[in-house]
Amino acid sequence: MLRNLTLIAAPFALAACGEAPEAPQTESPQDAFWDALSSHCEQAFNGSLVSEDAADADMQGAEMVMHVRTCSDEQITVPFHIKQTGGEWDRSRTWVFTRTADGLRLKHDHRHEDGEEDAVTMYGGDTADGGTARMQSFPVDAESIVMFGREGLDASVTNIWSVEVDPAGTEGAQFAYQLTRRKDLGAPEDRMFRVEFDLTRPVEAPPAPWGF
Repeated sequence: MLRNLTLIAAPFALAACGEAPEAPQTESPQDAFWDALSSHCEQAFNGSLVSEDAADADMQGAEMVMHVRTCSDEQITVPFHIKQTGGEWDRSRTWVFTRTADGLRLKHDHRHEDGEEDAVTMYGGDTADGGTARMQSFPVDAESIVMFGREGLDASVTNIWSVEVDPAGTEGAQFAYQLTRRKDLGAPEDRMFRVEFDLTRPVEAPPAPWGF
């Protein structure tokens, strides 16, 4: 009887041995980036301009607040508020992150104070590679190039935007938004705009951006 049980069990043991273990599923860099940004949802943070291009002289020392205002599996909106020299807040800018079939997309929603869309709005680009869990880059897309050309913003047709973000709870967590143009990539001159925000100290959420 014992011999018969052994013969019956043997094929199952062999089958079990022949099954390859399932490889653990790893999160893609873009999914990790998305989760990191989402981890700050509904929170706002102070920041400042850290680049030194003369074109941005009016923003040097200005108070800035970013607000991870809305989050879903498909879209995250991040209004960017800047306090102007006269003390009024410019609430015209919202960064819009969207998942696409091929990666991630960054668009810039620009509005006037009455809520009307600016002539230059919803420009941006899609990721061209997997990036990293902390940083994703968005080269200007064809639609935006057409818009910039129409509005006489020829230098902007070489824009590359980069966004960096650390997950909530990370020591020294930071969010950074950067625009670059490079002469070696066809820009008329080098350009760099970069703002950084301290994600370790949430602040009171600002009012809704214009038009929302």
